[in-house]
Amino acid sequence: MNANYMTDPAIFIIDSVFSLYILAVMLRFLLQWSRAEFYNPISQFLVKITHPVLKILRRYIPPMGKIDTSSIVLALSLQMLADFSVLLLKGFSIGIGALGLLSIGNLVSLLINIFIYAVFARAILSWLNPGSFNATASILHSLTEPLLGTCRKFIPDFGGIDLSPLVALMLLQLAKMVILPPLHQLASLIS
Repeated sequence: MNANYMTDPAIFIIDSVFSLYILAVMLRFLLQWSRAEFYNPISQFLVKITHPVLKILRRYIPPMGKIDTSSIVLALSLQMLADFSVLLLKGFSIGIGALGLLSIGNLVSLLINIFIYAVFARAILSWLNPGSFNATASILHSLTEPLLGTCRKFIPDFGGIDLSPLVALMLLQLAKMVILPPLHQLASLIS
């Protein structure tokens, strides 16, 4: 047996547990930011699983206007802990500055992926069952409408066919290509 026999499952568990909770924190942040319906079952689920930790952080970290800074601090702290744990298990060492940049890059990637999947899911739902409105559709609408509404302002009307999801997906992919490589390169230079 080689060293990866035990470290790979440990990395998988650490990555999975942290990723799921960070996703919940980021979704809660985004739903608060987009003013999604608070009593939606999905919103309530996210509130229940993130509230115990955020309640403690909010005592010390006040919000900045519409931005829930305690959610951002929690997500970044958890991402840094996850990245540090995985790198440690792989036998790498990393400085705090490089770790911070790596974690910020991973959070930005997650944020962009959330929007990509939300736009894609909303487009699919609108094709399969147009006009229906349920808990998932409500959340997807709240989350994606600021982005899609902005795209619609710059796209001409094509007779009932909404091309804003296509434009939004292209812009999100472009953002990934432009933002993430410099962050990861800078992190590797610092470490």
